[in-house]
Amino acid sequence: MNTSSKQFISESIQPIADTFVTASMSIGEPGLPMRFLWRGTEYEVTNVLKKWKTTGDCRNGSGEQYVRKHWFRVETAEGIEMELYFERQPRSRNHKNRWHLATMTPSP
Repeated sequence: MNTSSKQFISESIQPIADTFVTASMSIGEPGLPMRFLWRGTEYEVTNVLKKWKTTGDCRNGSGEQYVRKHWFRVETAEGIEMELYFERQPRSRNHKNRWHLATMTPSP
């Protein structure tokens, strides 16, 4: 990955219905949308390069850790590498905006 051209985005994406990978949902993970819209352009995920989770402290003061975000580094049909994340507890009032594009690295 060429990190010198990595761009910070941090914007919501709109998953395309019926394109989610449902197998991971059976173990409590979100289904990754294989197609989504961002800024009016549709992107298709062709490869999942890496998956990970970030956790945070319980908001009620116990010492427990909870998964806050599920992250996916993916490659699109256009050869763009993107980092997407799913917010388990979205901060915005619009709970439909749970998927976000964090970064993108244009194809070489």
